Amino acid sequence: MLSTGPITVLLVVLAATGIHATQTMDAKIRDDPDLSQFYQLLEASPVANSTLMYRHVTVFAPTNRAFQKYNRTTNNLVLYHMANMPKTLENLGDSISSELEGNPPLWVTRRQSTRGEEVYINNAKILTEQSNFESKVIVGSDVKTQILHVINEVLEPVRSNSAEMISSPNAYEFLNQSEKLDLGVHRVRTFRQRVIKERKQEDFKADGRYTFLIPVEEGFKPIPRPEKVDHLVIDGHVIPNHVLFTSPTPDNVPYKTLAFTDNAKVTVSFLKQNDKVYVKSNTLMGDASHPMTGVVLAEIVKANIPVRNGVVHLIQRPLMVVDTTVKDFLEEKEDGPVYKFYQTIRDFGDEIMGSISQLRNVTLFAPSNAALEEPGVQKILQDKERVKEILNLHYVKERLPLDKIKNKSVNQKSLDGKPHVGVQTAADRKKLYFNVVQGPSGNQTVTVEGGGVNATVVTANIAATNGFIHIIDRVLGVPYTDVLNKLRTDPMLNTTYYLGQRRDFNNQLNETKKWFTYFAPRDYAWNVAEVTYPSTLKKLFMPEFSYHTKQILERHLVVGNEPYTMAKLKEMKHNETIILPSVRDTLKLRVRENNENDKHDENAIRPETFDYQIEWDGEWIRVFRPDVECTNGIIHVIDKVFLKDSDVRVKGSDASVISLAPHLIMVLVAKWLL
Repeated sequence: MLSTGPITVLLVVLAATGIHATQTMDAKIRDDPDLSQFYQLLEASPVANSTLMYRHVTVFAPTNRAFQKYNRTTNNLVLYHMANMPKTLENLGDSISSELEGNPPLWVTRRQSTRGEEVYINNAKILTEQSNFESKVIVGSDVKTQILHVINEVLEPVRSNSAEMISSPNAYEFLNQSEKLDLGVHRVRTFRQRVIKERKQEDFKADGRYTFLIPVEEGFKPIPRPEKVDHLVIDGHVIPNHVLFTSPTPDNVPYKTLAFTDNAKVTVSFLKQNDKVYVKSNTLMGDASHPMTGVVLAEIVKANIPVRNGVVHLIQRPLMVVDTTVKDFLEEKEDGPVYKFYQTIRDFGDEIMGSISQLRNVTLFAPSNAALEEPGVQKILQDKERVKEILNLHYVKERLPLDKIKNKSVNQKSLDGKPHVGVQTAADRKKLYFNVVQGPSGNQTVTVEGGGVNATVVTANIAATNGFIHIIDRVLGVPYTDVLNKLRTDPMLNTTYYLGQRRDFNNQLNETKKWFTYFAPRDYAWNVAEVTYPSTLKKLFMPEFSYHTKQILERHLVVGNEPYTMAKLKEMKHNETIILPSVRDTLKLRVRENNENDKHDENAIRPETFDYQIEWDGEWIRVFRPDVECTNGIIHVIDKVFLKDSDVRVKGSDASVISLAPHLIMVLVAKWLL
């Protein structure tokens, strides 16, 4: 027997007036098994039922899975999921008023992704394919439109300690009433006191769209720190014109704070790592009272608290305040972004921590927690002596902020016009090499290579009183890729990789049952060869001469029962010729270290910051980057091609000179397409 309740009557009325409605809002939610928990809330709320019967409405319905993740009481939540105006996804503005007491706003964020536009309501993503359901309700002579959107999180307003809602506060009212609010274990009294003392209340009362970053009580230790939170620092905790909830906010996009003025420039960005979200203040330019530039990193300990003029995030410590050493940063939080690296130092390198503590100028390249969890790294951690060497590879005894690192990129030249050849680490004869990669949209990615491992700097310029910390995405010195993939991804070996694709020469380089030692010319070496042997180089890039190209590369590649480090080669025959079995025939070399240069030898390379040279065919060649470790061998990046003018015979008109530039452009384009 059919129900004759209010919904059925409405359907009859709608049919009589010619308005087509296949399903009411109530029925749509009731019949969707994925919205059953939300429907229970609707049934239990007389106000919500009345709204669905008689008014325009937009409903944001969380899925059952959203409620399962929520794990908190849902009393009185339903009206916060309803708005008093019907809005499709296309018509949603920056915010919409909810039906909860005080009509607190629901904030709307739009974000472009590879799948198109994503729309968020507060921190909840609207599930587009299940949304934009529209129905009509007849009330007297009026037609009321009702819209349903399905979301992936439960919307939570500000709560009091008794789990009851309070009227929609602005950020300053939130600070003032914080003791009455349900903030878990967190308190914000000290920050509130600083706001009042510095007379910055209006920053938090202002109408508009803001993001407020409020440090919790535990973040104000040690004692001198509260006094450092002055008016400029407080301004650095407020982002105007943006309501930034954590899910829709992209990583590493800087937003100007109220402290971005003519006298100082401070931005804030967000960073997600594993299940945690961090905010980073970046002081690009300080004033006389705040001269320290750099990044301060703070974990968001309670996120996405909506207020009438934006959103509040409670953070672990104040931003902008630099009052800890590199060692303090490592020890500060037991589950921080590089805590596993700190544990490794604590377990294997107490003397390293002591060294870092005593240095007045130090830069630490700290692998993320995820980097330490890689299986290859875990295996290496069983070798205590190897771990100590690896740890020493991660710091240098000088201050290297990001701008200085970029200036030391292998693509840049030093003040004397010579290319940079790395920065010495605390590990003996081990250097770091930096590179800046330009992205398609103009963004820059900075990489650092150490021990053959190329890592990306994911969080740069974390400032400490005695230096800087840069968080990287790999552990240096633990090879994770074979010779082939190292060639393919190394920015200074583009030409060697490109030429190796001819006649499938590169295909052998990923074999795991062989050990390779590859003397790989960097791009600079091929440019030099173009000047010395222009006709030969022209032919090497022509498909019909690919056989000769392959032969020349075979001269550079040694296959044996073990890879040969430069130290191993030097030990084999001191100052005498070493004969190695290259793929082509044999490779005859001599090896010497930098300090062995004969100053009376006109052909000798003068002492610089590189360590090794090799002699081939009567000429000493600089080893630009020795001992680039791979999983199946070693690459030595060299400054000259093992090339003779007789390698490719050129006759007649073929001897015309051709520039290598077009070929290098093809190399870069081909690599980019890969």
